[in-house]
Amino acid sequence: MKAWTSDSTTRSIRLAEREPPLPAPGEVLVRVTACGVCRTDLHVVDGDLPVHRVGVVPGHQVVGTVAGLGDGVIELRLGDLVGIAWLRGTCGACEWCRTGRENLCPRSTYTGWDADGGFAEFATVPEAFAYLLPGDSDPIATAPLLCAGIIGFRALARAQVPPGGRLGIYGFGSSAHITAQLAMAAGAEVYAMTRGAANRELASSLGVAFVGDAEAVPPHPLDAAIVFAPAGELVPLALRATAAGGTVVVAGIHLTNIPTLEYESTLFHERDLRSVTANTRGDGAAFLRLAHTLRLRPRTTLYPFERAAEALDDLRSGSASGSLVLEL
Repeated sequence: MKAWTSDSTTRSIRLAEREPPLPAPGEVLVRVTACGVCRTDLHVVDGDLPVHRVGVVPGHQVVGTVAGLGDGVIELRLGDLVGIAWLRGTCGACEWCRTGRENLCPRSTYTGWDADGGFAEFATVPEAFAYLLPGDSDPIATAPLLCAGIIGFRALARAQVPPGGRLGIYGFGSSAHITAQLAMAAGAEVYAMTRGAANRELASSLGVAFVGDAEAVPPHPLDAAIVFAPAGELVPLALRATAAGGTVVVAGIHLTNIPTLEYESTLFHERDLRSVTANTRGDGAAFLRLAHTLRLRPRTTLYPFERAAEALDDLRSGSASGSLVLEL
């Protein structure tokens, strides 16, 4: 099969020929139909995250059909449409796993970081961490939901936006534009602060209440804010834009250093600063059901599989907007 492998020393990926993987006991083999291109893939390739597996195949927003079954697979069947997400495995025994917080498991493993992901014609996934998708799901529209959507869903829950409240979104890429749609469907008023004309145009097209550059001051105090951009300097801005008792959530796996916070104008008056760490399978299942009910459709830019390196370059430069998806 063809697969793209990463090299963090050169900040690049290269196309290689590999034998298709064999599903281990409890795993299924998936023939990949589509794979979203996530900023976390870029962090893996660029070395922002430590190397967990040399030459790993990136990609953790995978949609495909079950093409093989390992021993002991219980529920999934050949031909089922499934999704593969970032969280690939947990220990199941630690205090976090046993209290419904498996996203904090210290022995968790991840698709496209610890194990090969979906920038390939085939991938494997433990059955317990695969998402069975409705047969009528559009693979292109579904792929970005498997990380950008799920993480946005968790970030929105942690933001605790009051009914009809004002939500600020800093950075307006794949996850942010899905989250904005979710928030507005729930009655929130969304304010988008982001760099790049394409991102601002996307925000405007979705009908958000305010669009400005990344350092813009929203016209009204926010009830909550989510920082999607991996830029620590935005955190104080978001805190200062948030009203007393509000919440700011940092949603990325990687963030540049946050500048020194001036207490009075940022954290005082019971503002909360929170982070998001991966997701639970419960998050994923709940969000995917909701997305299917709402017929959520990310704005996607398609790339043929052979142009995966170009897709990463476009994401790195900020020249693309919305969700980037490889089509096989």
